[in-house]
Amino acid sequence: MLGLDATTIDLCLNLFDWAPFRSTKAAIKLHTLLDLRSAIPAFIHISDGKLHDVNVLDFLPVEAGAFYVMDRGYVDCTRLFALHQTGAFFVTRAKRNLSARRVYSAPTDRPAGVICDQRIRLNGFYPAQHYPEHLRRIRFKDPASDRTLVFLTNNTALPALTIAALYQHRWQIELFFKWIKQHLRLKRFFGTSENAVKTQIWCAIATYVLIAIVKHERQLDASLHTCLQVLSVSLFEKIDLLSALQPDHAPPSPLETASQFLLFDP
Repeated sequence: MLGLDATTIDLCLNLFDWAPFRSTKAAIKLHTLLDLRSAIPAFIHISDGKLHDVNVLDFLPVEAGAFYVMDRGYVDCTRLFALHQTGAFFVTRAKRNLSARRVYSAPTDRPAGVICDQRIRLNGFYPAQHYPEHLRRIRFKDPASDRTLVFLTNNTALPALTIAALYQHRWQIELFFKWIKQHLRLKRFFGTSENAVKTQIWCAIATYVLIAIVKHERQLDASLHTCLQVLSVSLFEKIDLLSALQPDHAPPSPLETASQFLLFDP
């Protein structure tokens, strides 16, 4: 299960003129495909701020059988059908102006929030040409937020509630963007060239991935931020880092004073 999204990092246009975004500001975009099970990025692409999010689907590595969870900014009939033809599954939200006709309606579970579960075919000459097969449309009312969401997917086997749950896991990629912006150096850059900025971003991503791997492999209860803080102050200490990351680890024993020289006479 993979979540796809992008975040914008604002830059000063006078210093970063190679990354135009608007008339008065510069920016770069961090397009990320996040493994939602482990919260570790599977694919990252850095572009200027003008590249539309949906264009990343043109060079995204697609794995057959995988689920790609995206917001409605990635709804493009041609690109979604190409994703479908590779044997992968997608879950996204329908745009409000989606024009389609119902082909079949499956039984629903209204008390659980499933208002409708339909097979649809897109209307219009070009949409029908770009996605010639049926899509599945699920209208779901979230009991927690009382919001009604409309999902589109090419998967016809999973229950409607499972499709809704898959999309709700997409919030993890928002937490990923929030975490790296708050805890890693992505607001101030040491250089102004394109290479310097991308190098610093990749160093930040590598730091996150290493910490996430250690946390996942050792099944640590500490948060990623706690692990980052412990590692940042323990890099030059002669202690077992894995022990230091445990919440109930014993403090390192002090050095024997007998082997130290006295600076002042008693």
